[in-house]
Amino acid sequence: MHHTLPPAVAWTQRIAVASLLGLIVLGLAWELFLAPTGGGMLALKVLPLTLALAGLLKRRLYTYRWVSLLVWLYFAEGVVRATTEHGLSAQLALLEVVLALALFAACALHVRSRLRGAKEATA
Repeated sequence: MHHTLPPAVAWTQRIAVASLLGLIVLGLAWELFLAPTGGGMLALKVLPLTLALAGLLKRRLYTYRWVSLLVWLYFAEGVVRATTEHGLSAQLALLEVVLALALFAACALHVRSRLRGAKEATA
């Protein structure tokens, strides 16, 4: 039996996955090619994001919850680097901030929609 997702759950999942993938690609490109720091070792910062991808794709509520907390580390890094670095690095940091905010909003709205749907289903 095929179950159709409520629209809010479907679009928040798409935004969450897209922004998560954006952060992964940005982190790798930034630290390996575009403006590397630390000999490329900072590219490892995307590892926790890669671990979250499967959970977001499978719509695991627990994953959406912990990603909504984890993403603030990337937001903070983006804010610090946007205000302390110049040129391309500062622009990449601003992109990181935007992607982190999109990921947080999508995860928060996804959890809210799912919990509201569960509450309505039991009522």
